[in-house]
Amino acid sequence: MTTAAPASPADTTTPRTAVRGPLRHLLRTASWTAGAWLAGLVFFFPVLWMVLTAFKQESDAYTTTPHIVFSPTLSQFKAVFDSGIGPYLANSALATVLSTILVLALGIPAAYALSIRSVRKWRDALFFFISTKMLPVVAAIIPIYLAVRDLGALDNVGTLIVLYTAMNLPIAVWMLRSFFLEVPREVLEAARVDGVTLRQEITRIMLPIVAPGIAATALICVIFSWNEFFFALNLTSVRAATMPVFLVGFMTSEGLYWAKLAAAATLACLPVLLAGWIAQKQLVRGLSMGAVK
Repeated sequence: MTTAAPASPADTTTPRTAVRGPLRHLLRTASWTAGAWLAGLVFFFPVLWMVLTAFKQESDAYTTTPHIVFSPTLSQFKAVFDSGIGPYLANSALATVLSTILVLALGIPAAYALSIRSVRKWRDALFFFISTKMLPVVAAIIPIYLAVRDLGALDNVGTLIVLYTAMNLPIAVWMLRSFFLEVPREVLEAARVDGVTLRQEITRIMLPIVAPGIAATALICVIFSWNEFFFALNLTSVRAATMPVFLVGFMTSEGLYWAKLAAAATLACLPVLLAGWIAQKQLVRGLSMGAVK
């Protein structure tokens, strides 16, 4: 009669090791998830505190000890509208929307030429586009101011539209080019075999495919234009002043009106937040195409 051999140490440790693998993976995933949520809360907390402050009275907002429990009020938003926020919102919206349209109208053909139908010395062209972002704005403001003054275009929304277009165009060209490069060449070859024209190739084939990337590029241009402060501060005064200039007006020698400033900042953030919320599906798909990683 034979007896079974005792289990070797390797046999006893194999099931335990098999359990440790999934457990270690689960703990790693949980730790990364917790870290991501913590980082998100840290970045989101100032925005949340700004929104809460906008519903406070000045006595509750400007205190050494933060007041978490308070009676909400809309008086600060009423005060902001009474301060004449309308023209500033209109100027920001006009400059942002028109400059973004111009950026896309100029950037899409440029990106197409630099990706699908490569032009001569396309690397030099790409470097030229990105090199325009290497000069600090403060170093160029004096010649820009003198040129705008001599043209009689100070305190003009059209001036901001041109400058915002020039400011965002290099980034848009680089982003759009990376989106165009993601389009399968087989699709374009099949369309050309069917005899499509250059215009039909761009409008009927390329643009629908890269629409998420165009939405992501447009949203980034909107954010940059809406938040731009330096040009608006130095080249406008009353008629063409934008929202960032309006917010600075709350910092006076009489003191800082925290609740009123928070209400104005909340209103200034709403258009960009709404634009991002409306285009969130396209934005996520666009950012996953390879432009921003």
